[in-house]
Amino acid sequence: MKILVTGAAGFIGSHLAGRLLEEGCDVVGLDVFTAYYPAWMKTRNIARFRAHPRFRLVRGDLNDLPLGRLLRGAEAVFHLAAQAGVRSSWGRNFRTYLRHNIAATQRLLEAAKTGGGPKIVYASSSSVYGQTPDMPMTEESPVRPLSPYGVTKLAAEQLCSLYFRNYGLPTISLRFFTVYGPGQRPDMAFHKFFKAVLDGAEIPVFGDGRQTRDFTYVDDIVEACLSALLKGRAGEVYNIGGGHRERLDRLFPLIESVTGERLRIRRLEKQKGDVPDTHAAIAKAGRDLGYRPQSSLRDGLAAEWEDIRSLYPRSRRRSASERTRP
Repeated sequence: MKILVTGAAGFIGSHLAGRLLEEGCDVVGLDVFTAYYPAWMKTRNIARFRAHPRFRLVRGDLNDLPLGRLLRGAEAVFHLAAQAGVRSSWGRNFRTYLRHNIAATQRLLEAAKTGGGPKIVYASSSSVYGQTPDMPMTEESPVRPLSPYGVTKLAAEQLCSLYFRNYGLPTISLRFFTVYGPGQRPDMAFHKFFKAVLDGAEIPVFGDGRQTRDFTYVDDIVEACLSALLKGRAGEVYNIGGGHRERLDRLFPLIESVTGERLRIRRLEKQKGDVPDTHAAIAKAGRDLGYRPQSSLRDGLAAEWEDIRSLYPRSRRRSASERTRP
């Protein structure tokens, strides 16, 4: 099976591409390597399978690449490429989100509808819900994005629905909830927390720490993607959450236990676009996809901590305890 993975060098995309190769698929990975975070991190993400005989990396923007040719013979597309980040999506930056989240998705869908109609699994986001009144959030809950980023993810999701209804293109949208694990982007909370621990620095926390999140380990996300390809119903939307909603400040003792370091918290002003709570209702994904998150939060955090330690070797950084030695 030939499968395209857009955003293949990113956090989730690289995990998914590696798993598809393990399953015996031929994978064409597309990635533009934007400057949103260092390219060497993305290069590291795909290092373990970069030379795999069934993997081909294509560097370029979905708005410019010859998608018709790349899609030829493909049975499925996992569309994970996007400009990420809630807080950076305001102001002049919004044009970047329009290009990479909406325009790129529309161009991919256009190429797919004329190229034999491969199944498309789109990576949407819990950001589409915003400050919805429902908790937990179901796929039928009102969608009220609080950030420009959330607006673009919802718009791309709606485009997928339009191409299904009008052209019969088999699209499925998965709304991911706060994904974490090895390879997590450096702008995301746990990555920043763990890096601060290595630096002996204060942990930056936006708001009062009482916000809650439905944390989802990346391996569970990958399983959901594969299940959506095999079992998902075309035209449907599915929540993919971790099965546990946690208050941010109550995770600090767990992080201290995992790292063996005492945390120092630096409170920062709440940021525009940050929602107070997320919690995924995953019954629909369980029923249709057989989705059952398997990863415990402690095990997932421990795996990410080990990855962060290898990403930023202690030979170049001192722990908090080392910094206090005379």
